[in-house]
Amino acid sequence: MKNSFIKGIAKISSQDYQNILMDNDSPLISYEFLNSLEESQSVQETNGWQPMHLVLKNKEKLSGFLPLYLKNNSHGEFVFDHQWSYALKRAGRNYYPKLLSAIPFTPCESRKFIAKDSIDKSLFIDPTIEYMKQNKIETWHILFPEGHDSDLLEHNFIKRGGYRFVWNNKDYSNFDDFLKIFTSKQRKNIRSERNKINKSKISFSIKDKKNLTITDWAAFYEFYKNTYLDRMQAPYLNYSFFELVHKNREVLQPVIFFAEIDGKKVAGSLCFQGKDILYGRHWGASIMIDSLHFECCYYQGIEYCINNNIKFFDPGVQGEHKIRRGFEPRLCNSYHFIMKDDFRNAVDSFCKEEYKSIMQYIAACDEYTPIKKEYRIS
Repeated sequence: MKNSFIKGIAKISSQDYQNILMDNDSPLISYEFLNSLEESQSVQETNGWQPMHLVLKNKEKLSGFLPLYLKNNSHGEFVFDHQWSYALKRAGRNYYPKLLSAIPFTPCESRKFIAKDSIDKSLFIDPTIEYMKQNKIETWHILFPEGHDSDLLEHNFIKRGGYRFVWNNKDYSNFDDFLKIFTSKQRKNIRSERNKINKSKISFSIKDKKNLTITDWAAFYEFYKNTYLDRMQAPYLNYSFFELVHKNREVLQPVIFFAEIDGKKVAGSLCFQGKDILYGRHWGASIMIDSLHFECCYYQGIEYCINNNIKFFDPGVQGEHKIRRGFEPRLCNSYHFIMKDDFRNAVDSFCKEEYKSIMQYIAACDEYTPIKKEYRIS
């Protein structure tokens, strides 16, 4: 098995890459999504995301792919390691550049060691660690992998706990059927939030791969930019990225929920539809209306999942307010390879203590939830 590092996914063909995907893989690890990030230059060396993907080939045939980026900052990752970087800097060593295996700007769980068949992960891990040694890189981080990966622990990775909030479709027939899982007080609260939208004369249109137009993307991008400008921050993604998503919409399956007043779009929420999961990704608005965010980003997506028999709705990480709207906490992990023992021991100790806090937090969320016990995720 031969391995090599490539500075862009365009160095391999889309068909070769498609051949190592599985039917239930997320569209967010598709060739079209990763290439759109790079081709649009939303991901590039100048903003801290230098592609350095690892590819495996068997007799010149692509057998494996590891998304890998050489990072000189920690922006757009959603697993926060700033304390680690400060600590290493105080020790007189360089935390950056670091290696990162993740989907840029996308905190969604997916496969990271991508291969069609079962493959020994050491074929990915060993050459990456050798690359770290040759280039004096101290750390490698694997974010939002799919499930628990004991193979990584056997290769001396440190597991770090995290959490996300996920909606689980329990074969609801409609939104009112979904509301039955709540206490009477919370059912009233949700209906009140939705009534505020109705009283504001806001209607919704759903645009997907069948009816999306480039004009829709132009409108959505203005909303998306507003979300970042309100925080005095430049948006991570440029308009060219969304143009490429539109071009590849048959594969990426975008869904936009537009809020409209008198036919004029005033807000939008972008999702991507997987095989049995809806991924909520970005949102924005041109006006501020009470409960509009909850309706556009949560309730519209929940109704869409019910109507289309989609099992899960993952609106992204963090946000305790999601609990009161039917999303339940779920443990997720990241894995971290630390090259030198002194720093590794410190990070390992930190993660073990943090994990205890994460478990306490999830237990507290379970007490706080207004969802009746018989309807909670087991």
